[in-house]
Amino acid sequence: MTETDEMFQNAGEKGDEHSDPLDPPRRQANHQPGKGTDDNDRPPIVGTVGRESGQVRWRVVTNTTGELLVNPVHQFTLIDTQLFTDESASYNHVIRPHATVCHSQKEWARDDDGDGIREVHVNTVEGMWTDVRNFLRSFKGVHKDYLSGYIAIFEFNLVGVDSESETHQFSLYCLTR
Repeated sequence: MTETDEMFQNAGEKGDEHSDPLDPPRRQANHQPGKGTDDNDRPPIVGTVGRESGQVRWRVVTNTTGELLVNPVHQFTLIDTQLFTDESASYNHVIRPHATVCHSQKEWARDDDGDGIREVHVNTVEGMWTDVRNFLRSFKGVHKDYLSGYIAIFEFNLVGVDSESETHQFSLYCLTR
């Protein structure tokens, strides 16, 4: 069983010189309503958590439309893995056994098989977003071009490695993301 969800992280152009000195600086919290994208400085991060394996993977994507959201899910899960997500229509294209909870209707968990255990939820990955935000908060803002690097470092610290060889492999992996 695997959970997948997305969060939208504020990440602008920290450190870049302002191109027009007469143009006032951008205001904090000056965001349009709706889902974040790379263009509006709220790039989405897709998180996938294996409940049994404990494996966690994150990817920064430019937006949450169909293929961009589905590709990391397919990359990090097996074809027969039961997938749990929220009601986002972007997950409709996932080719996995799939169940959703409808947060907009205040549904956070559901028991589908009648055994008294509410197995359909994304609470595990939702809880991990707190850890991601706390990690990123220490940098007091990140540049959106480097957000995937910050996420790779967080993933590395969380997953850990057992040997120098694995550290080297993970470093190469991070450089090629």
